[in-house]
This record gives sequence, C-alpha cells and structure tokens, in this order.
Amino acid sequence: MERSPFRTYYLHPRFWPLWFGLGLLWLIAQLPYPLLLRMGRVAGWGLYQFGGERRTIARRNLELAFPQMSEAERTRLLKENFASMGIAFFEMAMSWWWAKPRLAKLAHVEGLEHLRQAQAEGQGVILMALHFTTLEIGASLLGQLHTIDGMYRQHNNPVFDFVQRRGRERHNPDATAVEREDVRTMLKVLRAGRAIWYAPDQDYGRRQSIFVPLFGIPAATVTATTKFARLGRARVIPFTQERLADGSGYRLVIHPPLENFPGESEEADCLRINQWIEQAVAQCPEQYLWSHRRYKTRPVGESKLYAPRTRKRKRSRNVRRE
Repeated sequence: MERSPFRTYYLHPRFWPLWFGLGLLWLIAQLPYPLLLRMGRVAGWGLYQFGGERRTIARRNLELAFPQMSEAERTRLLKENFASMGIAFFEMAMSWWWAKPRLAKLAHVEGLEHLRQAQAEGQGVILMALHFTTLEIGASLLGQLHTIDGMYRQHNNPVFDFVQRRGRERHNPDATAVEREDVRTMLKVLRAGRAIWYAPDQDYGRRQSIFVPLFGIPAATVTATTKFARLGRARVIPFTQERLADGSGYRLVIHPPLENFPGESEEADCLRINQWIEQAVAQCPEQYLWSHRRYKTRPVGESKLYAPRTRKRKRSRNVRRE
C-alpha cells in the first residue's frame, strides 16, 4: 500500500476531540519511561475495575489454559495482565512518537542474524508473532533494525487510522502494509524476499481453520501459515518480545527458522504452531492478550465456553417483553 496521505477532511470539527486526546497523549508520552510504566499500571488497574466483559473473558481464558492454578494465583495473574494492558497504551504512544534513538535504547535483541541471513539469500520470511500486549512497541523496535512488512486492518476512525499508520511506517521507510484479506499481495511480498509480520494465534472462525489442541482444548487454528509458507516459498521464523521486569526495556528474540515446515499435513503444522504458542506464552503469561475470545468457535456438537455477550442478553430480554 502507498503511504497514507494527510487529508484536509481530517480537520473536520467532528475529529477535534480525537485530535485533542492524541495531542494530550503525545505530551504524556514525553515523560520518563519509569513514570510511564507506573502510569500504565494505574491505567490497567482502572481497566480491571471497569473492564467488565474484557475481565470476564480474560478470567475464563486463564481458567481454561491454567486449570492447575489456584483461584488466587489466577486472580493475581489476571491483575498483572490488566496492568500490562494499561502499560501497552503508553507503549503505543512511545512507539509512535518517541525519537528513534531514545526508543532504540530500550531494545535488547537476540537472533537478528536469522532475518539477515534470509534477506541475504533472497528468502521471504513469515515472521510468526503473537498477540502480546507488547506487540506495538516490539514491532517498532525490530522495525528500526530490519525492514518488516505488516498485516494491516484498517481502523474505523480515519483520523486514528492515519495517525496509527504514520506512527508505524516511520520505523520502516520502505515497508508495505498488507490488508489482512489481501492474500495475493502477501504472497507477492514473500516471493520478493521480504519479511512480513504475521500472528496465527487468534480465532478467525471455522471457514479458514481446523481444530487442534491449544492448552489442551480444541481451538480453531488458521491453516494460513502453512499455505503462505508453501505458496510464498517462505521460511517461518518465530518472533517474541517481552517487557523486562527490571524496567530496562524489552527483550526481542528472533528464533531460528522452523525446520521441515510446511510438514506432512496442515493439522501437524497447526499442532506444531500451537505447541510453540504454549511455550512462548508460558515465558510471560501476564503479557499475553487474554481478553480475546480464543475459543469462541467450537467443534460441532460442543458447548460454548463463554457466556453470551451482554448486548445479546439485553436483546433477548427485549424480545421476551414483546
């Protein structure tokens, strides 16, 4: 996609409150990093207190993934997870607006040679990532060191979409943003020997998935990783990032490429990916995005694992009144 241009339409009065909020966030983001971490934890506490449905979903996911934990242990993990989500809000602002040298000081990178070797050989790379709360800043930090194209989903608000894309694109001057459904462009990028960020750890429905275990529970797992690797003639290189507990920044790890991938079947590949996801999440479970309804699609005949959404319950009560 071409770089997102500024349009005079973005100055319409309807967007003024958003511009004001973004300007305030820009000012706050200039504060020292330790202070932003503390502010993020406070924001996460508020999100936990008033998060309602998000908190319920995350708690349910932790029950499903870690049944061996006590209720008290899961509650502590849940609170830490919301603290991490609060911090992620300020990390987003940092990655968009901090000066590049200031941001670069937070990066502790391992395994960059795997990407550089693939680039030297003209080999396309599926940079297999996960939806950690550190996703935004992790991609920005790595983007300063290596060109990474990204899967992209347009935001509903055009001003926020413009600011978000500009913030991301500044770390990759020649990067390409690929719409999530644009398979043709993604394959073209891979065959051109480029690296593209891709996360296969969410539930995208029955149509493009098969059921394999994730934390011991059948989960709708996308088969696209196998298809992209085969059709794009690309290596799959896992990538993880972690916010360091000592406040010194972020540990970014580019792992060795998956060997013999694709394998014998899509099912075997999906199982292998889910096993890797389990291992990666176990390293810092408090930083994973547990508020996603990961098990919303169920195998035929199996009951749902989440309570109905609040809006649906309200709608059903209205129907009964009529």
